Amino acid sequence: MTNRERALAVLNYQPYDRLPIVHFGYWTETVQKWHQEGHLTAEEAAGYWDNSPADISIAHKLGFDFNWQSMFYTNHGLRPPFESRIVERFPDGSYTVLNGDGMIILQKPGAGSIPAEVDHLLKDRAAWEEHYLPRLQWHPDRVNPAELQKWQDASQRENPIGLHCGSLFGQIRNWLGVEGSAYLYADDEALFTEIIDTVGELCYRCTETALSAGGQFDFAHFWEDICFKNGPLIKPSVFAQKVGPHYRRITQRVRAAGIEIVSLDSDGKIDRLVPIWLENGVNTMFPIEVGTWGASIQPWREQYGRELRGVGGMDKRVFAQDRAAVDREIERLKPLVELGGYLPCPDHRIAPDALWDNVRYYCDRMRAVFG
Repeated sequence: MTNRERALAVLNYQPYDRLPIVHFGYWTETVQKWHQEGHLTAEEAAGYWDNSPADISIAHKLGFDFNWQSMFYTNHGLRPPFESRIVERFPDGSYTVLNGDGMIILQKPGAGSIPAEVDHLLKDRAAWEEHYLPRLQWHPDRVNPAELQKWQDASQRENPIGLHCGSLFGQIRNWLGVEGSAYLYADDEALFTEIIDTVGELCYRCTETALSAGGQFDFAHFWEDICFKNGPLIKPSVFAQKVGPHYRRITQRVRAAGIEIVSLDSDGKIDRLVPIWLENGVNTMFPIEVGTWGASIQPWREQYGRELRGVGGMDKRVFAQDRAAVDREIERLKPLVELGGYLPCPDHRIAPDALWDNVRYYCDRMRAVFG
């Protein structure tokens, strides 16, 4: 079997010869550290991105089969993005930047974490109509035909490839900010709805064009990141009413093309949004962050049944510990794998504290235990 066949068999509750060993990429700092330690070449470190030749080479060295974040992307975002520029510099060396999404963020020298949001250009209808709406217009060249040509024949590929269907609220949350999105819904619901509908229509047309042009994909995928450690960053009832129909429209289109697995990437505690996604055609949760809230596919499976699948849920923090911690984590995963419809995968990109030998040991043990 190919890795593509194995992954689809697992997620569709069909027989398979062995469990594929899946990852979700690495922080750039992780790749640079491993290069400095002599595990990776300069070319691998410089050329790494999802599903690049360097990504495939690094996975081979470690023992992974493939990166779930291997996808065909359409241009469903702001076009053109805002021109990034420094807004203000401060005596401590930090500075604020207007980024490509129209967010003003605080950058600190040497900081590796997500920068703090200071302000947002999108606040009202005037900003929407001047700066955002013109950047969200449909044009066929949002789907690259030359790149799409690579994914015309699924029978010839070793690893699964997804069709990225966009972000129906996550990128809006970026543009408005969490507080801004909440206030906009309260102050101007019509504009709030218009923004969601504009983004939903653009994502649908990008998806439709990629499929109509003959692209063959193994799964469809959305990105959101709209939850934190205590739950959603949007009221679930509002999400179901405003965003749910756009999921349904897109997932119906991909299923008409024969794509049965529809995965969604959202960090945080997603429990209150899971039923909304399921009702609207999203059936595979990713990356199921173990985090401080202990996310797991098991309680969701007990509640929603076999329609709910998962990719992720492996606590990547053990890579910074020792082999005994890795062994304990694999033992924890055993009953989850036995549920079916579940592919273990580190629950986010592998962080710089990960030890190369621990990650290699994990891949070796996973293959031994689940082979």
